Amino acid sequence: MKSYFAVLGSPGAWRFLVPAFIARLPYAMLQLGVLLLVHWSTGSYGAAGIAAAAAAVSPALVGPQTGRLADRYGQAKVLIPQVVVHAAALGALLLLASARVSAVPLVVVSALAGATVPQVGSMVRARWAHVLGGSGRLSTAFALESITDELTFTLAPVLLVAISTGFSPVWALLVALVMVVAGTLVFAAVRKGAPEPMPVRVRSQHGVLRLRGVAVLAVAFVALGTVFGSLQVGITSYTAALGHAAAAGPIYASFSGASFVGGILYGVVSWRIGAPARLAATLGLLSAATVALTLAGSIPLLYGGAVLAGFVIAPALITGYTLVEGLIPAEVRTEAFAWLNGSVGLGIALGAAVAGQLVDRFGEALAFFVPPVTTGLAALLVLAFLRSLRPGADRAQARELVTTA
Repeated sequence: MKSYFAVLGSPGAWRFLVPAFIARLPYAMLQLGVLLLVHWSTGSYGAAGIAAAAAAVSPALVGPQTGRLADRYGQAKVLIPQVVVHAAALGALLLLASARVSAVPLVVVSALAGATVPQVGSMVRARWAHVLGGSGRLSTAFALESITDELTFTLAPVLLVAISTGFSPVWALLVALVMVVAGTLVFAAVRKGAPEPMPVRVRSQHGVLRLRGVAVLAVAFVALGTVFGSLQVGITSYTAALGHAAAAGPIYASFSGASFVGGILYGVVSWRIGAPARLAATLGLLSAATVALTLAGSIPLLYGGAVLAGFVIAPALITGYTLVEGLIPAEVRTEAFAWLNGSVGLGIALGAAVAGQLVDRFGEALAFFVPPVTTGLAALLVLAFLRSLRPGADRAQARELVTTA
């Protein structure tokens, strides 16, 4: 654990890590919170599902543009107006839901609330890259971030459901609103580790995605997102079909717990295998691990399959973030991290949608066929473009596409 203590002991790290955690927890609450709020307001699961999907997809589309602005003008100058607009959108959503308006405005405002979520996660990774770049400890820092993500996505639903059932979904999202505003403002005020603004632009209509290897990583992260989305649907529907609906939460918690452990162990190993090969290997292992879920016909087997999948997914995510930092110039780090974060969000929405259709049409077990297919294809994609994912000369080529704005 010395490598983690060394990373956490970086000068000023705790000053931005604590407010960042507070600011990121509401992001993990948003999609489920919107689902509960809109259903509470309209009584329709259909409308609630559309609103939740809008809240999940919109940050994936807008987040990279926010990251681009942060690279050019600085994190604080982007975060402060962004969190103000987000607070206004979330406040409007709460008022509209309390007024029991129709579904259409609720969906529109949900999309706006999602689109304006502060991209604190991407900015924390950009700070780590700025502070630790070239030190050899960056992979451990990204492992720490993966662990933090697991904590937020494990704690957030518990907190959200507890407040929603004890009071109402309105109160739950009010708590989220206070946390995101307070955490983001404090994080923005802490300048330690924040990269200096770099007034540059990418000479391509596709932005950072045009840089070599980034699009491949984005597609791989979409595949990783489908694991989260499809397992949420598959575990929930399959446990209900087996007559043990209450087991869905603990099974998904075992997935998160295994990912937590896998991320910790991965972060302390000094790897001799190159990151591109590790990404292909972890995607292939994840595809093989999730096959176990397609064979699970009982609750104990579901636990085992969830643990296998969880143990592998964090290393795949950590490797991807480490890879992109080695491929792109420092001037566009935040935007690149935002593309990967957004790709996971798109994958979650896509995985949930496809798995839901399979469950409705063919039965609950079919939801578990999504992860092996998507991650297997992603592993083949990474293998096909392995050379484009090797850092070094590629970064010099990427820099040629970056010019002063």
